[in-house]
Amino acid sequence: MKTSQILSLAICIVMVSVSSDAACGQSQAKKMMKKQRQLTLGPVVNAAQQVSMDEVDHAAWNTLLQKYVDESGGVNYAGLQGSAEDSAALDAYIANLSTASLNKIANTNSQKAFWINAYNAVTVKGILQEYPTTSIRNHTSETGGYNLWKNLMLNVGGAQISLDSIEHKALRPMGDPRIHFAIVCASVGCPRLLNQAYVGKTLDQQLNLNAQHFFSLPQNFQYDARTRSFKLSEIMQWFGTDFGPDQAAQLRAIAPYLPTQEAQAAAHANAVHVSHLEYSWKLNEQAKPMAGSQTTRHAGSQKR
Repeated sequence: MKTSQILSLAICIVMVSVSSDAACGQSQAKKMMKKQRQLTLGPVVNAAQQVSMDEVDHAAWNTLLQKYVDESGGVNYAGLQGSAEDSAALDAYIANLSTASLNKIANTNSQKAFWINAYNAVTVKGILQEYPTTSIRNHTSETGGYNLWKNLMLNVGGAQISLDSIEHKALRPMGDPRIHFAIVCASVGCPRLLNQAYVGKTLDQQLNLNAQHFFSLPQNFQYDARTRSFKLSEIMQWFGTDFGPDQAAQLRAIAPYLPTQEAQAAAHANAVHVSHLEYSWKLNEQAKPMAGSQTTRHAGSQKR
């Protein structure tokens, strides 16, 4: 073999080695990134300092909702992100959630209200960490090293609990399908983010109110009497079994919240064909003022 050929071969071997090392380095970097992107909110609280969910105060969350969420559920993420004081208030509220005990006796409605508020507050915090963004779905991919639903954790009662776990392991097993009209994954297709905190004493009224609002929107419910058909949000397709074992039971469950007596009667009779509307993953953000607009509004008064 000629000297030039030997030199070329040596160069190739070095290049392959460097390439292999680089690939290995990239692989390790991805693993590190995925590990680093598991974020945990709230402190670890000793069992002796934990309180019943009956005792957790949601007033601070209520204040933030009143200030940054409008009647339609649109969220002023930019305003909240831009306020150091209110961002700190959100962090303090989430830290307060961490004081709750998973073992101490609490009223069922207080537990339900706690987990709904926790889901919504942690979701808002998760969006703020990524904002500006156009959709939560931009941040729920395992291949990107971070899934907001799985990797954003809340310390509660000494355990780390994800948004997925709050929904599927804490709330859904309680057997109240109305929670699907209360927990909000920061999307237009979700129910509105109610601009008041859920509390145990008024929970039933609040859940009923938001369920009625949900079905009042054409994006979630349409009834055609001529063709005897319902078009329902995909939420009713994804979680239909939470409302009942079959279509008849599911329609009876939602009948009280439908916007007209005619639609309610059709639901009770199971006298309709059911299809589903396309779900919008667009961020549930308040509409931004037009460029050059002189109109000034309160943070909680803008409409989508």
